[in-house]
Amino acid sequence: MEIRAGFNLAFDCKAHTPLLLMVNVRPERQTDLKHAETITFFPELPSATYLDSYGNVCTRLIAAPGRLSIWNRFSIADSGEPDRLPLYDRQHPVAELPNEVLIFLLGSRYCDTQKLNSLAWSLFSKFPEGWERIQAILQYSHQRIRFSYPDARADRTAWDAHEERVGVCRDYTHLAITLCRCMNIPARYCTGYLGDIGVPKDSSPMDFSAWFEVYLGGKWHALDARHNQPRIGRILMAVGRDATDAAISTAFGVAELSEFSVITEEVIDYRAEVPPGLWA
Repeated sequence: MEIRAGFNLAFDCKAHTPLLLMVNVRPERQTDLKHAETITFFPELPSATYLDSYGNVCTRLIAAPGRLSIWNRFSIADSGEPDRLPLYDRQHPVAELPNEVLIFLLGSRYCDTQKLNSLAWSLFSKFPEGWERIQAILQYSHQRIRFSYPDARADRTAWDAHEERVGVCRDYTHLAITLCRCMNIPARYCTGYLGDIGVPKDSSPMDFSAWFEVYLGGKWHALDARHNQPRIGRILMAVGRDATDAAISTAFGVAELSEFSVITEEVIDYRAEVPPGLWA
């Protein structure tokens, strides 16, 4: 299948403001692009890209005073298959984990493991290691939080979300990641595109989505505590310890978000539904 995606962003700046953006498809998905990303700045300005320590594509620029608009459009090939659940993948003992994976067992800014460690062991140590334990964490995180855009806030940690019992996709994700790390399951934060493909249409405006990945059986597996079901068509943009490392935009100064819209939709080939010879 083919997915068309992109975004419109705009920032209002009162002075020259350095910005750091993570708005590109991750390098491992770029080979799937059918129409390359076309990131446009208005007014035009110079920018530079680099790969950070997690392999994310980062863009540096300096916004001039006034409004800066940023657009991106692309299409990408996707298998059309739902997320593969790690039903039979082995949970590695900590001593066997690769060096680069160990950081995803540690607490971080939004994943305050020290506050949830005792709770995690009291709730989940009774489940066998691996998928059964992770499934229990997913179910608990999904049921613990009530989704509410009006209650979103940028400084809510996993502990806060657990106690307040409200949040958005990043809060579900931070809570599930933290509980996994408490149970010695490496987990990392993910952000990207997730359209309503294969599920009923959501009436809320499209947004970037947050999910997470766990390391089992020598590889990373995508999981989603908000929806708590395998989904079709994830397009990964950035990964990290938590939302700090995978922020779509970081302003080193004052940059007010004045426009934000996201596009993610399946490209339907209507010609395939028409008998041969009836279209030119």
